[in-house]
Amino acid sequence: MTIVEPPDADQIAAAVLRQPAVVGLHGGRYGEVATYLPGRRVIGVQVEGGRVAVHLSVRYGLPLHPIAAAVRGAVVPLAHGQPVDVVIEDVLTESELAAGRVAVVSATADGAGSVGAGAGRLAAQ
Repeated sequence: MTIVEPPDADQIAAAVLRQPAVVGLHGGRYGEVATYLPGRRVIGVQVEGGRVAVHLSVRYGLPLHPIAAAVRGAVVPLAHGQPVDVVIEDVLTESELAAGRVAVVSATADGAGSVGAGAGRLAAQ
């Protein structure tokens, strides 16, 4: 029997956040979109049931289909053959971004991450 490693949620989060139009990963309305790991969660990335889902916030004024295609293209090589769903949860203007109205999950190369919550957005870890 062959054991296949599940996709790495931290690597997926980092790949998504490298996309220029993406301003953050989004945990869903109630923070339910996450991958649960020992002692922490990767918010906005859900690896379960043989699928990978990424939920994100993007900049206003850019066409959404190309953004979703670019995100999918970045995630597919990391998904170990699993289908990839891209969900754009929120579209934010520059003034909303300046006011801090986004939940941003940042990931570093070593897999560490941090979460910052702005006004009106749910971001729990």
